[in-house]
Amino acid sequence: MTSMKCIIVDDEPLAREGIELNIQDMSSLELVGEFANAIAANDFLAQNDVDLMFLDVQMPGMTGLDFLRTLNKKPLVIMTTAYPEYALEGFELDVIDYLVKPIRLERFVKAVNKAQEIHSLYQVKDNNTVESISSEFIYIKSERKYIRIFFKDILYIKGLKDYVMLHTTKEKVMTAMNIKTINAQLPSSMFVRISKSYIINIHYVDFVDQDFIQVAGEEIPLGKTYKEDFINNYIKTNLIQRG
Repeated sequence: MTSMKCIIVDDEPLAREGIELNIQDMSSLELVGEFANAIAANDFLAQNDVDLMFLDVQMPGMTGLDFLRTLNKKPLVIMTTAYPEYALEGFELDVIDYLVKPIRLERFVKAVNKAQEIHSLYQVKDNNTVESISSEFIYIKSERKYIRIFFKDILYIKGLKDYVMLHTTKEKVMTAMNIKTINAQLPSSMFVRISKSYIINIHYVDFVDQDFIQVAGEEIPLGKTYKEDFINNYIKTNLIQRG
């Protein structure tokens, strides 16, 4: 397993030091730069290959979220902040995970493992294509195999740039297709798009709160522009009314 080249972008020296210490304990990470502001990080990204960026939200001059919006080609991103209210906006910008300061080691490791998994799938992404879609299943070509995935086994689908990752009850498969295209081919009776980056299988919804939907134990962000339609079409129509 190749290590991921990563950078830290945070205006707080103690915060950078804490993340650096965690990085040193993980063989899957190689720290190649630390920056106190978005401008310095932007200059480095323009000249160097970076796989993963630990990015603070609140920084002087340009916030982490505003910085992400400026990047045409960005690495995988794990947000770090003392303000959990920015989590939903971060997820809508395709961040991998969102760590609230002070960062617990177990949450740091979980976020890095998630990034490593996606990074590994990117290495073989060019060999994956959608071959066919039927009324009950989809075929994905992965290297030299054709993988049949039943719709009923898909928990949710996450959009990653020009690719989508299908999270199923058995495995995770990435394919070169944008989320809009695959959403148009999925049965609407089973699947619903709930944000810019996520499609969920409604049969696996555990509960819905203000900003997130829990699907098979995973919290999925509910996008503001999709929220009203989801509530009206999938919640209110199945809500038990008081007598």
